Amino acid sequence: MTKLRVVQWTTGNVGRKSVHAIAANSLLELVGCYAWSPDKVGRDVGELCGIEHLGVRATDDIDALLALKPDCVVYNPMFANVDEVTRILEAGINVVTTSEFITGQQLGPDRERISDACARGGSTIFGSGINPGFIQLLAIVTAGLSDRVDRIAIVESFDTTIYNSPDTEIPMGFGCPIDQPDLPAITEKGSGIFREAVQLLADALGVELDDIRCAAEYAQTTEDLVLPGEWTIKRGCVAGIDLRWKGIFAGREVIELRAVWTKGQSLDPAWSTNFGYTVTVEGRPTIKSTLNFEPPPDFHGETIEDYIMLGLTITAMPPITAIPAVVAAPPGIATYTDLPLLLPRGVLARS
Repeated sequence: MTKLRVVQWTTGNVGRKSVHAIAANSLLELVGCYAWSPDKVGRDVGELCGIEHLGVRATDDIDALLALKPDCVVYNPMFANVDEVTRILEAGINVVTTSEFITGQQLGPDRERISDACARGGSTIFGSGINPGFIQLLAIVTAGLSDRVDRIAIVESFDTTIYNSPDTEIPMGFGCPIDQPDLPAITEKGSGIFREAVQLLADALGVELDDIRCAAEYAQTTEDLVLPGEWTIKRGCVAGIDLRWKGIFAGREVIELRAVWTKGQSLDPAWSTNFGYTVTVEGRPTIKSTLNFEPPPDFHGETIEDYIMLGLTITAMPPITAIPAVVAAPPGIATYTDLPLLLPRGVLARS
């Protein structure tokens, strides 16, 4: 098969893992890389991402990257810059992204801008990650074994103490005083991408929901909690969130996406975490699936960062696996309900 030409957009935590995956995939060719940081411009992308040199240098020249006419951009900023994304799509270049994008509905009017850019460029955008993203696909697939589905419930449970991402966690409510009046509103806004994930499941079931609701419970730390990245959660502030997004149909809850995130060992109330995902399709029959993660046999992690980077693989890979299907898809915003079965091509170990 002809290799698909790919440009990597940013080399942060998820971006680094994307570069590793692209470089190792026999069906993909890395032809360019965008880096917004001046100290990264001009450096070999492999060096920036902790692997062998790849012969591709990072640049902040967007015009030069678009002129390469790649088949796809792997877009990994923490949050999408709509101006950037529309510019890429208008140039006729497909986009796969981890940047808080599933259906694009939470972007409001900017969703139409993205859709229009796809139409003008004849391009496609697809967003995923592990959750929201791949976990909803797992639920959709397992639901196909039941002749009656009553409810789909997904639970994510993790101790995120070593995960250094205050830019994404503070907007969820971590670090806020436990009695802050607007805390539920902060959490609902910060976790808005889960609304799109609920909608994705509803689309797969072929129903139009009456309502999508968000609720949350909180745990506080009973002592100051010092976290990676020189971030401290003060005593009496939020260090645990039990988040629930619910889809309502015909007066009953038919979808629940729950995420239990904890930090440290000084929580009040004390919550336990299971370190993984549980997907339950309640129906005839009821199907329960659990998804846990372990290092490969040849893994030799020596630092906390080694384990964090291993974990970020599951965030980076769903969009990369989708690249061939996205390149072949009709123009527009694509989700898992639009694409064919996504095959793990080009990743089988050769030795």
